[in-house]
Amino acid sequence: MTPLRMTFAAVVLVATALPAQAEKVSLSAISKYLNGLTTAKSQFTQINDDGTISTGTIYLKRPGRARFEYNPPMDALVVAGGSQVAIFDGKSNAGPQQYPLKRTPLNLILARNVNLNRAKMVVGHKYDGTATTVVAQDPENPEVGTIELKFTSNPTELRQWIITDNAGTKTTVLLGELEKGAPLGSSLFSITAAIKQQSRK
Repeated sequence: MTPLRMTFAAVVLVATALPAQAEKVSLSAISKYLNGLTTAKSQFTQINDDGTISTGTIYLKRPGRARFEYNPPMDALVVAGGSQVAIFDGKSNAGPQQYPLKRTPLNLILARNVNLNRAKMVVGHKYDGTATTVVAQDPENPEVGTIELKFTSNPTELRQWIITDNAGTKTTVLLGELEKGAPLGSSLFSITAAIKQQSRK
């Protein structure tokens, strides 16, 4: 075997021995992943627009339900359920602030059927050599803001998101290891139950 052929053979051998390299995840694959995410639980770290940081546990139950339980010293709770999002401030006696879920970018990943190939939904789709980032908006309500989702591949996994509201304020949520498929009770996502719980504090 000539030196050139030996070199070529060595390159082929090394290439086949290496694990498959990460690559850009397609919009169809991301849509399939999100639609298959029925329930999930994870620790999270939240970085607010002003640089403050908080931690807690997130629970997701698609479609339409999410719960953010914040760790002390942050006394707060966010519950999405029944087409509403309620934000509880433990330092306030005024009750939770409530908004329609469809008026928040979070609705895009909690929807019953996520289709990122829908016209004018995705406004950014890139790969940085490590992770795939998708920036999405509601085509019918683009004014409510965007959600930037970051995924790793092999297998596809959601790692973080950044929500930018209509005022340009950014909230980053970094996810830990997702525990998927565990049964999560409906009461976790009941705003009425959360109001009663908060009132007993």
